[in-house]
Amino acid sequence: MRRAQTKIVPRHELRALIRESKQAGKRVVLANGCFDTLHVGHIRYLEGARREGDILVVAVNSDSSLRHLKGTGRPILNEQARAELVAAIRAVDFVLVFSEPNVERLLEEFLPDVHAKGTDYTAETVPERAVADRLGIRVAIVGDPKGHSTRNLLASVRKAPHA
Repeated sequence: MRRAQTKIVPRHELRALIRESKQAGKRVVLANGCFDTLHVGHIRYLEGARREGDILVVAVNSDSSLRHLKGTGRPILNEQARAELVAAIRAVDFVLVFSEPNVERLLEEFLPDVHAKGTDYTAETVPERAVADRLGIRVAIVGDPKGHSTRNLLASVRKAPHA
């Protein structure tokens, strides 16, 4: 098993690792997210994604793309910290920090067998659905029902009395 920091790989290296995995008959799953303050919903999502294949690649939004998606005051943790936390999860094989607004380009570049999205999506609302369909990539909705969010966690922390 690779150590957390060695699971974080640059794009060109990941491309080769995925190619080797697929040549060895392994099914590759791509999951993605911001992972800004890791919570139990993230763990369940990534464990569910891993059950869809043999190799789990997780694309973590860069600081700039997270800020664009989530707004002022985000990220809470920088991209390197978020990537290391995700890489420390046993179910995860490789982590890539990416700056695009979605993972369409990653799907085209890496051609995973499965694209895993959390239960805050449906098969019809996955942003990359058309690209996945065109490329023959199966979309899987995984994880537990969306009852967890970083936004709610942060709101709860802000409301908590501080001694």
